[in-house]
Amino acid sequence: MTVIEPDHAASSPAAPFTAERRPSRAKTIIGWTIVAVLVLIVAMVGLRVAVTAPGARGALDPEARDDGGALALADILRDQGVEVDVRRSRAEALTAIDEDTTLVMANPYTLTDEALETLTAPAGRVVFLSTGTHLLNELGIGENATGTLPAAAPDCDVAEFARVGTIRADRLFTPADGVQACFGDAEGAAVLVDRRSTPERVVVEGTRLFGNAYLAENGNAALGLALLGQTDRVVWYVPSFADSDIEAEPVDTLGSLTPPWVTPAILLLIIAGIATAIWRGQRFGPLVAETLPVTVRASETMHGRARLTARAADAPHAGQALRDGTQRRLARRLGLAVHAGADEVADAASDRLRIPRGTLQALLAGPLPENDAALVDLARRLDELETAVDDSTHVDRSEPTTHPREAEGNT
Repeated sequence: MTVIEPDHAASSPAAPFTAERRPSRAKTIIGWTIVAVLVLIVAMVGLRVAVTAPGARGALDPEARDDGGALALADILRDQGVEVDVRRSRAEALTAIDEDTTLVMANPYTLTDEALETLTAPAGRVVFLSTGTHLLNELGIGENATGTLPAAAPDCDVAEFARVGTIRADRLFTPADGVQACFGDAEGAAVLVDRRSTPERVVVEGTRLFGNAYLAENGNAALGLALLGQTDRVVWYVPSFADSDIEAEPVDTLGSLTPPWVTPAILLLIIAGIATAIWRGQRFGPLVAETLPVTVRASETMHGRARLTARAADAPHAGQALRDGTQRRLARRLGLAVHAGADEVADAASDRLRIPRGTLQALLAGPLPENDAALVDLARRLDELETAVDDSTHVDRSEPTTHPREAEGNT
C-alpha cells in the first residue's frame, strides 16, 4: 500500500528499509568461473564420446575380449592344435591362404563382390560366421527364413556335426538346391553347407553362438570346433572400413560446401557469447524487506507524471490534464461542486466575467491540442482565465456597500 500526502504533510522522511549485503564481486566471479569450467568439461566429454570411432575390436573379432568378441573360440582352437592366423588386411590374408587352409570371416560387407571372390578362391574351406541378405544372394547358397528353433540337432549327413549336440539359433536359412541344411530342416536351418564347388562354403549366424558370452551354452563350442577345426590352419580375416575397396562418391555436406573459415568463426562466436554471458551475467540479489506504508510526496508524483508526459510527447493528454486542473480550481473559486461539469463551470465563469454564456465552452471542453505549440497556447489561455476570475473575485469583494439612507439623501 502506497500513501500519497500533500507537500505540507510530508515532512517526515520515508520509512527505512533493510537489505542483506550482496555477495562480493570476487565470490561472484569465482562462482561463474566454476560453472563455466563444468560446462566446458561436460561439453568436451560429450564431444569426445560423440566423435569417437567404433573400436577396432568388433563383433566376432578373434582378439576381442568383450561379450561380442570371439577370443574364447580362438583360444579353444589353439588348445586343440589349430593354428589361428588373424589378418586384418585383405592383401595379407590372400598371401596366407592355400587350399589346406580354412578361411574364416564375419560378414564382409566392406568388400565388393569381386574382392570377396578373389579372397575366397585360394582357400579349401570358407566359413562365414555371420551373413547378410546380399551375401546370401551373391553366394547363391539360400535365403533368409522366418522363425526360430528352441533347440536343434544336426539332422544332416555332415560327419563333423555328429557329436555337436543341440544348439539354439536366432536366425535360420532356407537352403538352395544341392545345399545341405543342418540344425533344422529344409524350411529353416541354422547352418548351410555348400559342397557343390570349390572351395566348400559354410554359412551360419554365429553372433549369439560363438560370442564370448554365449560360447559355453548348449553345443556352441562344439559347433565352433566342428566348423573351424577341420584343417590344421585357420586364417581369420577381420573385415574393416580401413581395408575396404568400395569407392563411394563423396556426398556434399554443409561442411564441404562452406568455406574453411566458417567453422572456426562459429566456434569463436560461441566462445565470445559464453564469455559475454559470464561477464554480463549477474546473480539476483536477496529480496529487500520494506516497511509499509511508504510516504511519497505529492510533488514527487506530480513531477514524475509530468516527466513521463513530456517524454511521451503526448500533447492531448497534457492538455486534458491542464483543463482538469483549471476546471477544479475554477469550480472551487466560483462556489461550485468539485465535480461540476465543464459547461457548468464555463457558464459560471462567464457570469462572473460578465461575458455572454457559451464563450468559454471551447476553451474548457473544445478540441485538445495536437502539438506543443497548441499546448502552450492552451496553457496560456487557461492561465489568463484563472487570473481574470481571481481578479473579478477580488474586485467584487473590495467594492464599498452603499447605505440606503445615503442613497435617499442623494436623491
